[in-house]
Amino acid sequence: MSRARITWVGGPVVRAQSGDSFYIHEAILVGTNELLGEVIKLDGEEIVAQVFEDTTGLQPGDPVVGSGAALSIRLGPWLLGQIFDGLLRPLIAGASPFMQRGGQQLPQERYPFEHLLKPGQALHGGEILGHVEANGIRQAILAPPHTRGKVSWIAPEGEYDQGECLCRISDASGEEQELGMGHDWPVRKPRPVRQRLRPERPMITGQRVLDTLFPIARGSRAALPGGFGTGKTILQEALAKWCDADVIVYVGCGERGNEMAEVLDEFPSLEDPATGKLLMQRTVIIANTSNMPVAAREASIYTAITVAEYFRDQGLHVALMADSTSRWAEALREVSGRLEELPAEGGYPAYLSARLAEFYERAARVQALCGKEGSVTIIGAVSPPAGDFSEPVTTHTKRFVRSFWALDRDMAQARFYPAINPLRSYSSDAEALAHWWQRHGNPDWPTHRKQLLTLLGQQEQLERMARIVGRDSLPPLQQLTLLCADLVNEGILRQSSFSKIDRYCSPARQTAMLLTVMDFIRLAEKAVQAGTPPAELVKLPLYARLQRLGEEFGEDQIKRLELLRRQLAYEVESISGSGAHES
Repeated sequence: MSRARITWVGGPVVRAQSGDSFYIHEAILVGTNELLGEVIKLDGEEIVAQVFEDTTGLQPGDPVVGSGAALSIRLGPWLLGQIFDGLLRPLIAGASPFMQRGGQQLPQERYPFEHLLKPGQALHGGEILGHVEANGIRQAILAPPHTRGKVSWIAPEGEYDQGECLCRISDASGEEQELGMGHDWPVRKPRPVRQRLRPERPMITGQRVLDTLFPIARGSRAALPGGFGTGKTILQEALAKWCDADVIVYVGCGERGNEMAEVLDEFPSLEDPATGKLLMQRTVIIANTSNMPVAAREASIYTAITVAEYFRDQGLHVALMADSTSRWAEALREVSGRLEELPAEGGYPAYLSARLAEFYERAARVQALCGKEGSVTIIGAVSPPAGDFSEPVTTHTKRFVRSFWALDRDMAQARFYPAINPLRSYSSDAEALAHWWQRHGNPDWPTHRKQLLTLLGQQEQLERMARIVGRDSLPPLQQLTLLCADLVNEGILRQSSFSKIDRYCSPARQTAMLLTVMDFIRLAEKAVQAGTPPAELVKLPLYARLQRLGEEFGEDQIKRLELLRRQLAYEVESISGSGAHES
């Protein structure tokens, strides 16, 4: 056991002298109160460490004790439905707007265990020992990834607590190892997998602007940048509730205490639309508020992704919501300043880009060691100061994500939600996911998506011209472009998270709505080319219904949209005089 003595304390950073051997990322206990810390720099006999607790009261001469192991967390079936701090220690929400640390130990519950193995059977790391029922959900018990041996004993089926042995294995030398319900894993080390797989299907979010224009694949990564008040937290909560992931990991990284307290107050009472039970039953919340130690904020991101990988390795699809990575980057900057490192762009450390890459690259769709397919999809919110997307965290994040959902302050102030600017957003997953949408009801999905993006781009150009000469002075086809773009914004892209009818939109409903709007655009172009004034199209009785597609046609009325398309063809034909009838 390595020992040292503190020589200097500066906020969360301490320096200590020792003749013993420490190593980078080793977990340590600091001071007489045994505060948890981590070695981050070695310089001869001096070690530099960051402490994850309040360092008030530490002084030179206090002891530092090495654990001999990397900073790790305990993973097991008890995680679901719980709230933890950035180091996976249980939390409780106090009456104040600040988070209060709860007990350091989880409740000693007993779980019914069903084994899958038999004595004499070979066991490899990551394989499933059996299953338990925890928090109302059936979960797999995994062997630690680097385990290897033969089963010498397996516990009979029954109820066990988290500390009891469930299996004994012996290696080639005859040495036995006991396995229980959980195991430790270093937070900064990605968990191994059998194979990384290519993206094949989208993670359905239920938000039309995302699924239709800027989809994200299962196992991919997205950034959600936006200034204050643009709706990042609300949108992430909506995604957590409605996306088709099996498990949700929500990490509040450096958020204000009162905001996090609201999340912790609301989440336990939310109904899970997929199961009818409580959403919290399949959710893990990691809360690291702005009043908590800054070093723990830096570690919370790695804690969250390690938890997500643990459920992925069971063959589950996990969505990780990180709110926000900007606060995490600020923690890096503060610790870097304490280490007297030379600052790079924006005062951030030169390794900011590398740290962002390490985090986002842990998102993947994989074949786990147990043979099942699982995935971790990361959606990281970014809070650029004053909404400036050219600042370092946003620009570096764009290099490592596949989908970029840019929130717009002007749209938010106009109460247009989700306030995602379609001209500043993109999705690199769209091409790979086109086949999925084509197989699910829309063979022309890539063409329709491209037409919508082109239309919205033309709208921005024409609106600048219309502010000078007026809409009525524009040529009829340009007036039609603005009319159709307004319809796309109102009928497709606008969606309220508080609407009981339109807060979620299934792929089938999204496809039906998109086909309906594209039919109108096609028919309207033919009518205007035949001489019909665009103003006449606005007077159509069905035009107002098209603007309210989301609110008028719910999930149980998808078939009515086919009837609406036929009525639409008839009405446009009746005013165009073209004689063409296309349904």
